Amino acid sequence: MTKPDFMEIAFAEAEAAAKAGEVPVGCVVVRDGQAITQAGNRTLRDRDPTAHAELLALRAAAKKLGDERLTGCDLYVTLEPCTMCAAAISFARVRRLYYGALDEKGGAVDSGVRFFAQPTCHHKPEVYGGIGDARAAKLLKDFFAARR
Repeated sequence: MTKPDFMEIAFAEAEAAAKAGEVPVGCVVVRDGQAITQAGNRTLRDRDPTAHAELLALRAAAKKLGDERLTGCDLYVTLEPCTMCAAAISFARVRRLYYGALDEKGGAVDSGVRFFAQPTCHHKPEVYGGIGDARAAKLLKDFFAARR
């Protein structure tokens, strides 16, 4: 699969999350060119403020691989990760992060605290932002507009 194909999986997860009333964010973890886990936001369903798509996908990947270190894995997510998710990505030792829309309010990679640029960050993945950003931004904008 190519990078856009993995992002398509993340978008499918985001769209499913939106249909379930969740903030539409989707994520997929890739290793050796194969999607190994995927998830969408489930904070409402799980009644868990940490049930962000990235954390769910990372937890599932660690369990599936039998290792909390996801070296050699790449993560594709439709929205710039927040501080909590950026920390988890770092702790998991994810190799590369690909994300869609920039999140000026809650993002922590290229916005906000810029987690990976901090001297206290132990592992910094390669970061590629803006993949499908217009689509991701529209999905989020439409979701929130329908709730206002």
